[in-house]
Amino acid sequence: MNFTGPIYRPPYEAESLLLQVTVGCAHNKCTYCTMYKDVRFTMEKIDQIEEDLKEARQLYKNVKRVFLVNGDAFVLSANRLKPIAEKIIEYFPEVECITMYASINNIKSKSDEELRQLRDLRIGDLWVGVETGNEKTLDYMNKGFTLEDSYKQLERLNKAGMTHIDIIIFGAAGKGKGMQNALDTAKLINHSEPIGISITTMGAFGDSQLAKDVENGIFEPAPEIEVLEEQKHFIDLIDFNTAYLGIHGINTVAFDASLPSEKEMSIKRIDHAIKNLGEQYLNSVPERHSI
Repeated sequence: MNFTGPIYRPPYEAESLLLQVTVGCAHNKCTYCTMYKDVRFTMEKIDQIEEDLKEARQLYKNVKRVFLVNGDAFVLSANRLKPIAEKIIEYFPEVECITMYASINNIKSKSDEELRQLRDLRIGDLWVGVETGNEKTLDYMNKGFTLEDSYKQLERLNKAGMTHIDIIIFGAAGKGKGMQNALDTAKLINHSEPIGISITTMGAFGDSQLAKDVENGIFEPAPEIEVLEEQKHFIDLIDFNTAYLGIHGINTVAFDASLPSEKEMSIKRIDHAIKNLGEQYLNSVPERHSI
């Protein structure tokens, strides 16, 4: 199997076959991210992808799920993704889902008919980097799309019947702004109704623009107590059936839950952590090394 540079995947794709179709990230300009800073974005050739599929078929006899790497593989046009999906199905006819990271702009670049065609080729469960429903926070993140884009493009996925998991970041708005961020993000998520909500927590690290802004006093990170209160408020506001996917190692209180049925249990779990973590930790900004 051919892989170039660092490989990232959601924790929940641990059992999925990883198949490289791009290298790096096509956007690579997010304020908080350093994951692909030293990697030039390129697209893998279909011949190499087929060679990897041949090798994988020899190694694995029953593949139900394939995760396409790297950073935003859904950036590939429908005309590039369709033959890749067809090759996957040729070598692994038992595959049930072909998934990958996606940005809002990746969705925007595809027509409604193309989205339906990709869905019919078993592409779904897209891990969409939504990050926040707060417009000012989104602008600061330099994601390259607007909040209006988020609402519109996630709705287009729903209309095409393509399932998605929306990734959000607690603490993204900074000190004193977590409750508003929770309110705005919950509003977006309740509107888009993803099958899952993937939870991470903001960290300023490495040579990211965020780390520089923290050092220069431009961005003030939220203390941990505010992040946990934001987390509680967000959970309390979710009003449709979805999976809360929160086991990422950078989350202070890491757990999975079904919402809204396990809402009360989830909030109690966070309250228990707040009670036992200690004032010093809760009033600090814990060091995080990834997103």
